[in-house]
Order: sequence, then C-alpha cells, then structure tokens
Amino acid sequence: MSARDGVGGMGTLGRRPRFENSEFTVRIYPGSLAEGTIYCPISARKTTTAAEAIERVIERLQLDRTRCYVLAEVKEFGGEEWILNPSDCPVQRMMLWPRVALEHRPLSGGEDYRFLLRQKNLDGSIHYGGSLQMWLQVTEERRRMVERGLLPQPEAQGDHADLCCLPELNERSLLDNLRSRFRQEKIYTYVGSILIVINPFKFLPIYNPKYVKMYDNHTLGDLEPHIYAVADVAYHAMLQKERNQCIVISGESGSGKTQSTNFLIHHLTALSQKGFASGVEQIILGAGPVLEVSET
Repeated sequence: MSARDGVGGMGTLGRRPRFENSEFTVRIYPGSLAEGTIYCPISARKTTTAAEAIERVIERLQLDRTRCYVLAEVKEFGGEEWILNPSDCPVQRMMLWPRVALEHRPLSGGEDYRFLLRQKNLDGSIHYGGSLQMWLQVTEERRRMVERGLLPQPEAQGDHADLCCLPELNERSLLDNLRSRFRQEKIYTYVGSILIVINPFKFLPIYNPKYVKMYDNHTLGDLEPHIYAVADVAYHAMLQKERNQCIVISGESGSGKTQSTNFLIHHLTALSQKGFASGVEQIILGAGPVLEVSET
C-alpha cells in the first residue's frame, strides 16, 4: 500500500524538491556501530536536521542511547569527511552532490558520496572504525558466506518496523520479521513508503480518535507503521502541493482491502472535518459495496 504522489517522492533522490515539505530517502551508513546493516534508509525533508536524522537511525537500529553520535558527510575518494552540526540539514547538503551520487551509482573517478554515523568519544574526538570501502567489502563478503551456509544466519534483534532496515534481506528474514510483529498484534509494516498489512481477522483498538490525533501531520516513519500514517501523508501532500493524490490498495480476496479502505476514509474525513459532524463518511462508505458488486 503506498500513497502517490505525496509519499511517492520518497526515495527519488535524483529529483530536486519543488516544495519545502517534499520527502526524500536518505541513506545513512552505520558502519561497525550496527553489524550486518549496510545502510539505514530514513525519510527526511529539506528542513530535517542532522540531530533529527540521528535520532531516527538510533530508533530504527536500536542503538545504545547512552552513547553520543554525529553525522558525517563522506567523500570516500580522497578521504574527505565533514562532521555535520546538529542544526545542519542533510537533504540540503545532499542536493549539492552530483546527480549520479544521488542515484547511488559510483562516479567515473571512484568518488562516492555518503552519510556516515560516527560515535563521539567523551573527550570530544570522533571514533573512526576504518575505511568505509573496506567495511562495505567485508560486509558484502559476510553476506555471501551466510547465503552459502558457511556462516550462521544472524539472530534477529527485535522486530523492524521497516523491512528495508533488516540486517539480512531474504525470504526467511522477511517472514520472520512479519511473524514476530503479527504475534505482537503489529499488523502494519513498512517497506520504504509502502505499507504491508496482515489481516488479523479481528478488531484491534488502534483506530479511535486518539490515533487519529497521534498521526496527524507526521512524516512517514516517525511513528509505528499505521494505515492512518499513509492517509495523513497523502492528505497533507494534497493540501501543500494542491495536487490530486492516489492511494493504491492491492491484495488477494479476503486480505482486508475493503476494511483498509474504510479506515482510510475514516481518517481522511476526520482530518477534513476536524471534529465537525458530517454524513459524508457514511455516504462514501455506503457506496463501497455497490462498487464492489459492479466490479465482480
């Protein structure tokens, strides 16, 4: 499930943002701070600061919060590295990179622009864990040995709200993560800007006004995955960009598409009405079964 084009702008790094609230996916490489994770993708706007980006990486990778971290902009070829101030905006710096760097393709001269997560020591110095290129080669070689059965599969450390953050991306890790979240009644999981929904075949108390208010005007990924988050991003993108939005829902029969549509409409009407009573929601919901019959 994804929202277009409000959420669709996420991950399109080669495009210049037309509005301040356009969203992009920023890849942050944790290096040895998160063994097995090559990079952690986060959603960020032009005004998102380095401090906010670091907080999102810490939350997603479940890093030690007792340590101090900084974000570094790295140009591997030539060894240039710049430590960002907490108030610096990674997306603004990223837009100064060459277009091929924004598309995650190596440059002809071997240059490679990246953001690294570094640990800051108590004396204020930065802890360097070696060459980024060497670490990437070691991580890739380890992944291949795991695939060949020469090394054991890494144990999952908690569940991941975004499958893109899994240390090892394969069928087993995907299903294990979804199963773990489902057992905790976490039926929603992100894959970047796409929302996966597993039908619980029962009602969960996560659709009341408290959740409507909680997800109001939040960037995708700030909170636990929820269908309200997708609806909210599409709604505010419509207001800010003054363009029509489209949310595509797909799945097999009985997967919960109709109920998901009901939740989307409920949240959208709640946002548009802001507490005022209206019969528009019931009219739209009532038209759903009629449209479904005509399609079959």
